[in-house]
Amino acid sequence: MALDSARLSSLGAGIDDLTRRAAELAADFEGGLYAEAAVALFEAERSLAMAARAVDRARKVVSG
Repeated sequence: MALDSARLSSLGAGIDDLTRRAAELAADFEGGLYAEAAVALFEAERSLAMAARAVDRARKVVSG
């Protein structure tokens, strides 16, 4: 079980990194020529945040 929890923690960390990167890129695009891309990236950021919460719930179940 500890290995499963560690794997889920690693997955969560990867998702957190992607969330941060999507937000940074969206902020760079916001208000400029690629404003529509920024909107899509902010949507991806929200989806990734929801995925991170789901993985955290799974980790808590596995951890007991």
